[in-house]
Amino acid sequence: MSRPPLSGKTIVLGVSGSIAAYKAAELTSRLLQLGAAVQVAMTPAAARFVAPLTFQSLTHRPVITDLFAPTSDIAVDHVALAQQADAFVVAPATANTVAALAHWLAGNPGATLALSVSAPMILCPAMEHNMFDHPATQANLALLKQRGAVIVEPEEGRLASGLVGKGRLADLDVIIGTVRHVLGLSGDLAGRRIVVTAGGTREPVDPVRFITNRSSGKMGHAIAEAARDRGARVTLITTTPPPVQAAAGVDVRRVATALEMQAAVAEAVRGADALIMAAAVADYRPAAAAPQKIKKRNADGVLELQLVRNPDILASVDAPVVKVGFAAETENVLENARAKLLEKGLAIIAANDVTAPDSGFDADTNRVTIIHASGDVEALPTMPKIEVAHALLDRVKALLD
Repeated sequence: MSRPPLSGKTIVLGVSGSIAAYKAAELTSRLLQLGAAVQVAMTPAAARFVAPLTFQSLTHRPVITDLFAPTSDIAVDHVALAQQADAFVVAPATANTVAALAHWLAGNPGATLALSVSAPMILCPAMEHNMFDHPATQANLALLKQRGAVIVEPEEGRLASGLVGKGRLADLDVIIGTVRHVLGLSGDLAGRRIVVTAGGTREPVDPVRFITNRSSGKMGHAIAEAARDRGARVTLITTTPPPVQAAAGVDVRRVATALEMQAAVAEAVRGADALIMAAAVADYRPAAAAPQKIKKRNADGVLELQLVRNPDILASVDAPVVKVGFAAETENVLENARAKLLEKGLAIIAANDVTAPDSGFDADTNRVTIIHASGDVEALPTMPKIEVAHALLDRVKALLD
C-alpha cells in the first residue's frame, strides 16, 4: 500500500469570515485523510461562523485565533509555523482577507502568517458576486497572482443572499486537487510532459445512437492525477463527458470519436515525453452516420450497418515519445498483449483480464501484468487504480531517465 498522497506535508489553513467557513471543516478532514498535518488559523469573524473547537477536534492541534494570546505556545511562534508550512491555503477567502493579503495588512492571524510564509499560497475566494466582480477585488487578486499566489476561482451558483452569481467557494475536490498539484510541482516528473487518454470512444450511428464499449475512464483519469501529483505537465484526452471531473491542474481535452482522439493525440504529443494510452478506442465505426434517427421500419426487424476500421492511434504516433498501451483482454491475455506491444511499437504494455471482478472496467481496482519491450514481465497484485498508475509511472520515469 502506497503512502497517502499528502503524507509528510504541513498545510496552514487560514479560515476567514464567510458563511462558507463551515466547508473548511470538511476540507480539513479530507486533507488529514490524505496524510497532511493541518494547522488552522482563524479570523475573529470566522470564529463566529464555526467554533475553533471544531477544527481543534479534527486536527488535535490548538487553533490560532490570536497570535499574541499569552496562553498559546504556538501563537507567538508564528514565524516558525509559517516556515514549517509546505502550503498556505486560505479557504474561504473573503474580500476583506484578499485585500489584507494584497496590501500586507497584518490585521488577523492569517494575514500575519502570510507575511512570514515562504510556501506557495493558495487562495479560495468566497463572497457575493458583486463583491467578487468589483474592480478593487479583481485588482487585489491580480496583484496576488503577480506575486505567485494560486487563485482557485469561485463557482457560479446560488449564494447565501439568495442571488445567483459567481462567488460560491470552489468544490472541495478542485481545492484539494489544486493543493496536490501545487505541492507536486517539484516531484520526480517535474519538467516532463505526459499525454494520457481515457474512456471509451463513441462512434455515431445516427443523431441519437452510437457504438461504444464499457470503459469508464477511471484508469486514465487515475494516471493523469498521479502524473500531476508528481510534477508532470499533463494533457488528458478523454471521452468522459461532464460532470465527470478531471484532476485540477490537468489540461483536459474532451473528444468523442476515435478520429477526434487521433487528431487530439497527434497535436498533444508534439514536444511530449510520454504517451500513455489508457482509452478503449473502438476498432470499428459506421461507414456513415444516418443524418436522422433510424426508424424501425424493416419488415424482418433486421438493421444492417456497414462498419469500417478505425485507425490505430498508438501505431500511428511516430513522435519520439515513450509509448505505453493497455491490453484489455478476455482470453489469452499475455499472448494478445505481447502481440499488441510489437504491432504498435510500444515501450510498455499493461495487460489485464477485464472479465475478472477486481480488474474490470467499472472497478476501482486493477490487476495488471506489465510487459516491457525488452521481454521482461511483471505481474502486479490487485491494487487501487491510483497505485497501478504510480507503478506505471515509475517504469515510465526509469525509461525517461
